[in-house]
Amino acid sequence: MVSSLDGYIAKKDNSISWFETPDSYEKGVHITEQDAKEFLKTIDCYIMGARTYEHALELSKSYGWVYGDVPTIVLTHRKLPVDRPNIEFYAGDLNHFVDERLKPYYKNVWLVGGAELAKDFICLSLADEIRQSILPVILGDGIPFFDRIGKEQTLHLKNVTAYKTGMVELCYEIRK
Repeated sequence: MVSSLDGYIAKKDNSISWFETPDSYEKGVHITEQDAKEFLKTIDCYIMGARTYEHALELSKSYGWVYGDVPTIVLTHRKLPVDRPNIEFYAGDLNHFVDERLKPYYKNVWLVGGAELAKDFICLSLADEIRQSILPVILGDGIPFFDRIGKEQTLHLKNVTAYKTGMVELCYEIRK
């Protein structure tokens, strides 16, 4: 998840224009387009909520579908448009979904966007790690990443990376 320093993943109107920050950090790591492509190749499947999917569809009109041909499963109870053969929909029990639809077929599954989706997976102990990329901006208001999780969750810091853009990525293992 990408967030502001104060923990917001989008402005109240769902805009993410603040993702483009003019900051630079000389000691940071420079990530190349090739590095990003290699990393994305490790992802077997994307899971996203309906609102994130709708937003991704809208953005795809200008930037293309950024998730490529990787299987993408949208968790929703609504009927949504499908314009790619690798898109599936699921509505039902998340424990069953993970045990029956994900674990047998995928090794590296990524939740894409959505604080509610992240909260559900964390509360049900279905997530293994949290990667939070913090951008150098304070929004002051918006849609929070962690909003009323409802339980204490112990984490183990696995990695920290500071980038030339001023973004800092934190990778935590979720202790179970």
